Amino acid sequence: MVDVARFRKLEDTIIGCRKCPRLVEWRERSARDKVRRYRSEEYWGLPLPAFGDPAASLIIVGLAPAANGGNRTGRMFTGDRSGNWLFEALHRYGFASQPTSIAADDNLQLNDCLITAALRCAPPGNKPSAEEIRNCRPFLCQELELAAHKKVVIVLGQIACSVFQKAWRENGGLLPQGGMKFSHGAEWTLTGGLTVIASYHPSQQNTQTGRLKRAMFHRIFRRARSILYGSFAL
Repeated sequence: MVDVARFRKLEDTIIGCRKCPRLVEWRERSARDKVRRYRSEEYWGLPLPAFGDPAASLIIVGLAPAANGGNRTGRMFTGDRSGNWLFEALHRYGFASQPTSIAADDNLQLNDCLITAALRCAPPGNKPSAEEIRNCRPFLCQELELAAHKKVVIVLGQIACSVFQKAWRENGGLLPQGGMKFSHGAEWTLTGGLTVIASYHPSQQNTQTGRLKRAMFHRIFRRARSILYGSFAL
């Protein structure tokens, strides 16, 4: 059974975090010195908690909020191009009520899915330091511990894969011999039957260069749905 009260308390702790001076300065400056296209909007400008159902079977681990995406909207993968790819795939395979995530009040609902990240603040240049990742990892550790019904975890990118592994070990979980070497489509079965699937992150760096194609990305979510609910015809 999921302790929802503990999960909500953790969300409050995340939102109030100021552990990393560089990230605090950057997220607040991004919220204050807005880009022209969002100048009329009020930015969130705080760390982001997970989005979705803490009792979900599917957990998605991303890298970090974008300065003008999640840092603006206050919701994971919302208001940026990475989110366009993610929510399109989630909707296609039944994990989201709609294929777009524009704003925190757009009525989007996740179905049996929780989205979180290795880092909760937007990092300058999308490049967090090792210390910043270490500072944030306890939040993921606690989320994984509280998400008692998790059956599949999708890690988006090499950093998310690495951070997940460290969090899993810190929670007392075992990893395959040799660890989990990241590659798109790699899959592992961990303690208790948890399946972990790796995917390239749907960043513009990957999608615009063709390193990640939609069909490749959609196969990841089709596989997750198949594990959770059986074969899926789409």
